Amino acid sequence: MNKKTLIGCLKAGFVGLILLLLYAPILLLAVYSFNETDIIGTWGSFSFTHYQKLFGDPVILGMIGNTLLLALLAATLSTVLGTLGALGMFYSKKRVKAVMHGASQIPVINAEIVTALSLAIAFVAVGLGKSYFTLLIGHMVICTPFVVLSVMPKLKQMDNSLYEAALDLGASPAKALFKVVLPQIVPGIISGFMLAITLSLDDYIVTVYTRPSGFETISTYVFNATMRGNAHTAETLSSFWALTTILFLVIVTVVVVFNLTGRRKKEVTK
Repeated sequence: MNKKTLIGCLKAGFVGLILLLLYAPILLLAVYSFNETDIIGTWGSFSFTHYQKLFGDPVILGMIGNTLLLALLAATLSTVLGTLGALGMFYSKKRVKAVMHGASQIPVINAEIVTALSLAIAFVAVGLGKSYFTLLIGHMVICTPFVVLSVMPKLKQMDNSLYEAALDLGASPAKALFKVVLPQIVPGIISGFMLAITLSLDDYIVTVYTRPSGFETISTYVFNATMRGNAHTAETLSSFWALTTILFLVIVTVVVVFNLTGRRKKEVTK
């Protein structure tokens, strides 16, 4: 084995080790989601019991519905707001762009607990009690900056002369925006939307500080089930092994389809 081949094998082994460390816990849950018992490490027999529990419990189904609806609403609104913000920053003067860009990145680099406390205090200051509206605003605050981060690189990569040419040919700024600019940044918008959904589904801290009483999401439900410490906890949490597997498969499918579609478009363009 020559030196070049050895280096290639070491690189592949290192990448494989990183992937194993990242996905081994998820794969472990996926395997035990088809286990009859509620304890990891104890294998009973192959069964769909946990999936039956997941889809047979109206409380869990309601909580999942709440989470998905909130994620879709927050992601949609954040994508619209973040795309408009990115467009505004891109076409602003340098000083204004620098200030707006810095302000939009504060929720990204700031500790989430600080953001959550700040939102809670701000809502109290303006007389807003905890409601679905405050919860939605909280999720938009943490999602929108990441949409801006996804859209801005595509704006920098696009051919801005096409927009100017459209204006010179008589198109209005609005028509040039929708016909020329937006089609070029669609991949960034889609990436921002998917990232916003992921952030909303995953969030716990902001949700706890802004949600109305009795409203449960996946993160809050799992935390509360863990903290109960009763006999029902293991049975309840085991049904989330099935939910984890389903979410992971959906995400992998979306990523694969998105990448394959992007490659086909590049091949067609070439």
